[in-house]
Amino acid sequence: MPKPVIICVDDEEVVLNSLKIQLKKEFSSRYRLEVAENAEEAMEILKELSEDDVDVVAIVSDWLMPGKKGDEFLIDVHQSAPSIVKIMLTGQADPIAIERAKKQANLYACLAKPWTKEQLIDTIKSALTKL
Repeated sequence: MPKPVIICVDDEEVVLNSLKIQLKKEFSSRYRLEVAENAEEAMEILKELSEDDVDVVAIVSDWLMPGKKGDEFLIDVHQSAPSIVKIMLTGQADPIAIERAKKQANLYACLAKPWTKEQLIDTIKSALTKL
């Protein structure tokens, strides 16, 4: 049985690398990590994992990205896979977008950039215990 997956989505490579480093240390024994640079790439990963019967348990997504913003992306994810835990990272999300994601995507948490490693790890651990 393949490991369940946590997907990180951010258009900034430095942020994705930081997420990978922080999450790998804490979660790699139980979860596989995947990264995407935009919503379209993340949806493709979701589709491929679904076709391979691999569970995606959480998505950590930036809000401000080229193309589709994080709240819109997470709403799309929620419509096809409501059980996935959704966490948004943002340095500049508008409160309306956050509220929309809470209502329409069942957003678990919104973390402000820059986040602390402890804040990120604790939020994901807390979310995963609810599965």
